[in-house]
Amino acid sequence: MQAGWLCAPLVGVLAVLAACGNGGTPPERAGRVDVVAAAYPFAWLAGQVGGPEVTVTDLVKAGTEPHDVELSPRQVGKIETAALVVFLKGFQPAVDDAVAQTGATTLDLGTVVGQQPLEGGSGAIDSKDPHVWLDPVRMQTIATALGERLAKRDTAHAAGYRSRAAAVVAVLGQLDALFRSSLTGCTSKDIVTSHSAFGYLAGRYGLVQRGISGLSPDAEPSPGRIAEVARFARQNHVKTIFFESLVDPKVAKTVAAEVGAQTAVLDPVEGVRVSDDYLSVQRRNAAALHEALGCS
Repeated sequence: MQAGWLCAPLVGVLAVLAACGNGGTPPERAGRVDVVAAAYPFAWLAGQVGGPEVTVTDLVKAGTEPHDVELSPRQVGKIETAALVVFLKGFQPAVDDAVAQTGATTLDLGTVVGQQPLEGGSGAIDSKDPHVWLDPVRMQTIATALGERLAKRDTAHAAGYRSRAAAVVAVLGQLDALFRSSLTGCTSKDIVTSHSAFGYLAGRYGLVQRGISGLSPDAEPSPGRIAEVARFARQNHVKTIFFESLVDPKVAKTVAAEVGAQTAVLDPVEGVRVSDDYLSVQRRNAAALHEALGCS
């Protein structure tokens, strides 16, 4: 699969989004709606849906792992005064505490997607897995909900919010189609990852995830857990062990060496660097899975 082919289906709609806003953190301007995003995927979405009508503050610096973020007094003040805080309850304890203490106006993404079922009920997901944004279909639901919340908060620009939300939904639909086409005719459906961050992605596309660590990327797996994952990899002829761009790959490389597999990056899209965005990272994820799983 060629990289150009992966990008081509999204180009047309991305041009529309580029006109609506680049998803970063624009300079503050009088009259803009202040939105605080608890992590990168939420900031990207808020920028795309909000466009020129919002100022987005991301609580996590680019290229930084967001789970254990610590907030400064200034950031807590931002949460308190924001028109809307976009967060995921249970994902970042410091953000949960600040939201509770300040009584902030929030959009909790966990409440938005709820227990939205997967097609065919495939791919059981750990109830504590927070990585809902890795599923493009759930991200469509979130984009629509965010557009409605902003439209109700800023009625003068309601049509713009709804229009941009619809454009994002279209892009995410093409991303979903890209994953589906990338993951057809595969010789395997089993993926081994450095931590269990890909339950929603695996569940959406019928893959089976086995994480070396649990839901925390910093958790040190026991020797027994490493041995268990190595057995899984051997029994299921796993050829690639995935690690993440923001996490030390040492354990993943140890398992790979033990079972004779290669390593590659599968990114949970948590702390995206400034040269990337949600879509570019997810396209690379589709390509990495396509190659690792021997898809046609």
